[in-house]
Amino acid sequence: MSVKVNTDECIGCGVCAQICPDVFELDEDAGKARVIRPEGAECAAEAADSCPVGCITVE
Repeated sequence: MSVKVNTDECIGCGVCAQICPDVFELDEDAGKARVIRPEGAECAAEAADSCPVGCITVE
């Protein structure tokens, strides 16, 4: 599994970090989400489905 966030599209809402804190966190300085565990976890797919702008890919 590979998890990525398109930071150009990310609005920094934080839903991914709330759903899957083992994989995502909010970068306070950038105001965007970032992946802290690119190999992912089971919750990454749910976070991707919940992203309001669809900027998360899980492959």
